[in-house]
Amino acid sequence: MKKSPLFLLVFAILFLFTIQSAGTLVESIYILDLMNTNLDEKALGVLFFFAPLLALPFFKRSPRPLLWILLGLLVLSRGLTPYLTTADRLVASGIATGASFSLFFLLLNTRPKWMHWGGPGLALAVALSALLRAAGEGIEVSLVPAGGWVGWVLGLLLVGLLLAMPERGPAVSQRGVRRTASILGIYLILTLVYFSFSAPAVIARWTQGDYTLIASAVSLFSLGWAWLLTNPPRFLQRISTTWLLAWNLLFTLSLTGTLLVHRVSFPPTADSPAVVVGTPDWWQHIPLGLMLLLFPVLFIDLCVFLHCLQPPAPTPGKKPKRQEASAGLPSGSSWPGILLGALALVVLIFVNIFSNVWAYIDPVSLPFRNTFWLSYCLLAVGITLLAWGGRQRRLLHRTDAAERLPWAWVAVPAAIFLATLLFALPAKHVQAVDSEITSLRAMTYNTQQSNGEDAERSVDAQLALIRRVAPDILALQESDSARISLNNNDYVRYFAEKLGYYSYYGPTTGTGTFGTAILSKYPLLNPRAVFIFSDKDETGVAEAEIEVNGMRFTIYDVHPDSSDEAMLVFAETLVERAADKPYVIALGDYNLRDYEAAYQWVAAHLTNAWTSVYPSEISDSGMDMSGDNRIDHIFLSANLQALNPTYLLPPESATDHPVHWTDIVWSEP
Repeated sequence: MKKSPLFLLVFAILFLFTIQSAGTLVESIYILDLMNTNLDEKALGVLFFFAPLLALPFFKRSPRPLLWILLGLLVLSRGLTPYLTTADRLVASGIATGASFSLFFLLLNTRPKWMHWGGPGLALAVALSALLRAAGEGIEVSLVPAGGWVGWVLGLLLVGLLLAMPERGPAVSQRGVRRTASILGIYLILTLVYFSFSAPAVIARWTQGDYTLIASAVSLFSLGWAWLLTNPPRFLQRISTTWLLAWNLLFTLSLTGTLLVHRVSFPPTADSPAVVVGTPDWWQHIPLGLMLLLFPVLFIDLCVFLHCLQPPAPTPGKKPKRQEASAGLPSGSSWPGILLGALALVVLIFVNIFSNVWAYIDPVSLPFRNTFWLSYCLLAVGITLLAWGGRQRRLLHRTDAAERLPWAWVAVPAAIFLATLLFALPAKHVQAVDSEITSLRAMTYNTQQSNGEDAERSVDAQLALIRRVAPDILALQESDSARISLNNNDYVRYFAEKLGYYSYYGPTTGTGTFGTAILSKYPLLNPRAVFIFSDKDETGVAEAEIEVNGMRFTIYDVHPDSSDEAMLVFAETLVERAADKPYVIALGDYNLRDYEAAYQWVAAHLTNAWTSVYPSEISDSGMDMSGDNRIDHIFLSANLQALNPTYLLPPESATDHPVHWTDIVWSEP
């Protein structure tokens, strides 16, 4: 029996587990500190990324027992992760992260002839990750309890694959700068894949691009290059180092360009006009298309780095040196690369997250403002330089015919692609009957990135609550979950797909806002994001229109937070934009109390749904929403009237904010 598919699957599952576990580790640390921006002992969880350094001394002495110990830790911790609390998930995902990295380097140490399967293995892992996220409708399905069985199946499959693998063979040490650079390059590639390409929804949120198209492209190109790298055609074997450098440079430019063309120049002063950003122009999608075409260079780069770690071919008639004949790579030859790689991974994670929460991380805040592109550019540039430094005359060597994938295996990537495409197709929208509609229900919901006030995931509880309220219009705040800080899960997409609602994400994730999204039973017309002067958080207002019974309603979803001056600018801008609209519904987390000047300016021009029914701010049932108790508001234009406004307090709200909704009726403007 040919072993080729087995080698490929080993690397694919191992890389997939590494990406999943690293993402869950970062997510767990972030969630536990979501309401406490000071770094504390939980940040020590990043030390799990350095775990391979602890295993290095044992790589040569007892590799086989260590292999099974690491494999057992990986399968057990990864399998349990979906069912644990956030604090326990931090520990389990940390163990899985350390075990997966350690196991990878142990396999490279003891199975050097497997190395050429690393590139196609990573490509298959990316395709599998895209499939699992599409199947979860924005959420990595194998990392939630309902899909936890997938992790167990893959873990047991990995055990079975390693049992079927041949014993270790001889390896020769590659010392010095070349080995260190190659290991560092491997880390950078895995980091970039984890940051973006393993989760196509992230790229869609950068660009407001079509998710189905992006997910399908990532899957197709990953699977295609997995096949090409296992069955290399003649042209691929002849890629020169110059062509590889050019490919990497073009990819770096397209990746950075994709982010920069969607970056917004925020109003610099209080007197600056608001910046309105609508649907991207066609030319803004050009770098996106180029990036999707070019990103498989990462798989070739990985092949280059792994090839640099392979033993040199023995010279005919020459007796190998004692060092060359010994089995196992000396642990001391690997530690610089592992140390630098883990350090680079951790630093780039912080750079990525700081670009979003810059306003809360003194004294390093200001340099990270509007720098979301930076971590990705640094990664791509680093990979390019390291791949060029590890250049060889022949980049890809012809694979032995016995090691190639059999043609029958073309059915596997075909099935993965078709399944990804099927899951990525948008759900059927609900059919809102707009004939003789006499009222609308509007709901504002600060989801705290789909976490409850107890720092536990609450996405399903939030979905159940939304379904119970059944709003026609839903405004979400703190919905910027399609980032590495939340393991790249896209909860807005999850809600929209499960509810069958139309959705507009508002300010893209690349703008540094905390996510304002509008969901509606009715098609959203003319969606746009409005950026207003802020000296702290980026103030991005989502704005769209719906048409009901021939009447045009303008919806605003707001979430400002800044100084008193900036809040006044926000209030004035909102009132100015709403002034000429016949029907206005402005809802969101205003971060304003009724005694603040900015609130009073809005209230002087629009009607607050709660106080229009309960002037004392206390409901007939005795719910007191006066003073500091209320910062989530629904404001209406004069010809709209609120009926039965309601607040639902934590913990029943499944977040740290009250949930607020009201029915709305209208008269002629």
